[in-house]
Amino acid sequence: MTKKFLMFSFSALSVLIFTSCAKEMSALDPSYFRTSPNPLELKGGKIEANVAGKFPVKFFNKNAVLTVTPVLKYVGGEARGKAVTFQGEKVQGNHSTVEYKAGGNYSMPVSINYMPVMSVSELYLDFDVVQKTKEYTIPSVKVADGVISTAALASADAAEIAPATTPDAFQQTIQQAQNADIMFLIGQANLRSSETQKTTVVNLLNKIKEVQNHDSHEINRIDISGYASPDGSYDFNQKLAEKREAAAVNYLNSELKKLQTNANIDSKFTAEDWEGFQQLMEKSDIQDKELILRVLSMYQDPEQREREIRNIAAAYKVIAADILPQLRRSRLNLIMNITGKSDEEIRQLAANSPSELGVEELLYAATLSKGPNVKEIIYNSVTEFFPNDPRGWNNLGAAQYALGKADKAQKAFDKAASLNAKSPDLNFNLGLLALSEGNTANAEQYLGKAAGTTGNLNKALGTMYLLQGDYSKATTSFGSEVSNNAALIQILNKNYSAARNTLISIAQPDAKTAYLKAIVSARTNDRDSVYNHLREALKIDAQVAKKALTDVEFAKYFSDPAFLSIVQ
Repeated sequence: MTKKFLMFSFSALSVLIFTSCAKEMSALDPSYFRTSPNPLELKGGKIEANVAGKFPVKFFNKNAVLTVTPVLKYVGGEARGKAVTFQGEKVQGNHSTVEYKAGGNYSMPVSINYMPVMSVSELYLDFDVVQKTKEYTIPSVKVADGVISTAALASADAAEIAPATTPDAFQQTIQQAQNADIMFLIGQANLRSSETQKTTVVNLLNKIKEVQNHDSHEINRIDISGYASPDGSYDFNQKLAEKREAAAVNYLNSELKKLQTNANIDSKFTAEDWEGFQQLMEKSDIQDKELILRVLSMYQDPEQREREIRNIAAAYKVIAADILPQLRRSRLNLIMNITGKSDEEIRQLAANSPSELGVEELLYAATLSKGPNVKEIIYNSVTEFFPNDPRGWNNLGAAQYALGKADKAQKAFDKAASLNAKSPDLNFNLGLLALSEGNTANAEQYLGKAAGTTGNLNKALGTMYLLQGDYSKATTSFGSEVSNNAALIQILNKNYSAARNTLISIAQPDAKTAYLKAIVSARTNDRDSVYNHLREALKIDAQVAKKALTDVEFAKYFSDPAFLSIVQ
């Protein structure tokens, strides 16, 4: 009797053990999971979170291998994250072991590349079991609702960051100079007719006459300088240079009177023209030239300089014959103001006869226009008539970028790069183009070469760091900049007071400005302001309603009829 009972008990126990080992694992309750953050949040182009899970006691089959896979499900598709595998205590493997009686806790990171369609989504965990030779699934568990995709509002479009236009060198009024020298004999200051009648002097007087008869030309001033060569005593040379200055002034005043011309004459004299002497020596092939130049650098006293140079006997004979006579002079220097075409003339020619304008005038003409459409036309003219000037191609690409013509802008920038790849403005614009395509790696390379650009490098760098998810660097780069992107980084950093002030300070607010104000209001529980700002945004852009209707930022208002009446 006892033996039979023992045999029965052993058989029953065997059946029980076998049944326990063969039993499939059952569904897990959602209460076993916590996801942080929840809702999920976009950062640096990715949706990243951490799921803390729990396996309850007597759940994990001793012979099972369980693979847990995070799956983000959205309309029209799903994205699967990196799976984590666990094993029962009887399984021989390298996975984390979970005991049947004790159960266990685990933490699983989730990282999924973001796409705009994922803004309306849910995160699930899928469970796939291999239990000896048997494969089956445990029902999926939803562990997070939706994605806060506010970071995706960052933008590198022209409305947010203006592309860099390389400036022209156009000047409405430029100065031109014409000069002539009146030479004197050694130790003399009297004018000789041979000097006043030579070609350079006659041409200068003719130019004065021409200027006074030209509507767009005027005499700015006439400079006269009297000089003496640095030989002889300083006192004598000082008086001599002053006399030569006076002789030239008197002569020119007489000639201006004949021409009935009033002009400002500025005059001065230089007792010993050591500067002129040095310049002539440097251009000469005189023997001992370097020795003489060294004397000039060693001694500042004029009389000592002269003594040292005279001691170089052979060279001094050549200096006295060839160098010093060129320094005994008075120089007449005419400074003229030349006024070019008026803005209206340039504007008309750019529109109707661009070939009649120079490259600087054409580049300047584009700055007179207000819209990118006209700028594009003018810069096309620049590239047509001046195809080797990289500024035309860069500026054409900038105008096309502002018009949303990214493909054409890329071609224009590529041509500019073939002419001057080091241009800071070009690299800035290529950086913007890369940002607009979401390619932050390329953007970082280009913007790293954009120092000195006319574009707002702080805005571009701040936007790049924002898109990369480096909020600390983005904050530093934006500094005190006022823009939608600058306010956005403040929102993401939960600095709502600063974000509100930034948004209020934007000079030309757009729909995004109002939308960001609504987000700040939602995060600070200001219901009325949320609705007011959404109405403001909708007046500018009706497409805002479609986003707001599913934006997790406004989830608490989804069931509010007042909210629905605004966005539906």
